[in-house]
Amino acid sequence: MNGSFGRLTLALVFSLALSCGAFADTVAQTVQKWGLIGPWSLDCSLKPDRNKGTVLDYEIVGDNRVVHRRNFGETTDESEVVTAEISGDGMLNLRVFFPSLKQTREYGLLMQPDGTMRAIYNRNQKQEYSIKDGKFTANGSPTPPQHKCM
Repeated sequence: MNGSFGRLTLALVFSLALSCGAFADTVAQTVQKWGLIGPWSLDCSLKPDRNKGTVLDYEIVGDNRVVHRRNFGETTDESEVVTAEISGDGMLNLRVFFPSLKQTREYGLLMQPDGTMRAIYNRNQKQEYSIKDGKFTANGSPTPPQHKCM
């Protein structure tokens, strides 16, 4: 009897684990829950430009895909958010495929108490960082807050 009960218990635990995984949030649900959807900029009052007016826009399109659009004023591009996870500390961890760069980048965003967000890390698949620990690796300056534009 104990052997049968043990196998039944193991089967139930395994089934529960599989069913919990089946209900994991989609990329669209995750970014929406975190509050990422919409346009973000260093200064929403400026026209889009490569310096202070770049607008990053996250949108759910079509079949629940999430796109990341960058508007630099003179140029724009669009990339797909491949994965999105919220870690225990509330950081939104994204993996985005940039066709123009021919690479996938991973980055982490942290929502600040005032509703702005900051990039905490940004790296390529070779683990080469352009932002690490909330600072630009090129000069050590902290990443500036991005404001949600309405």
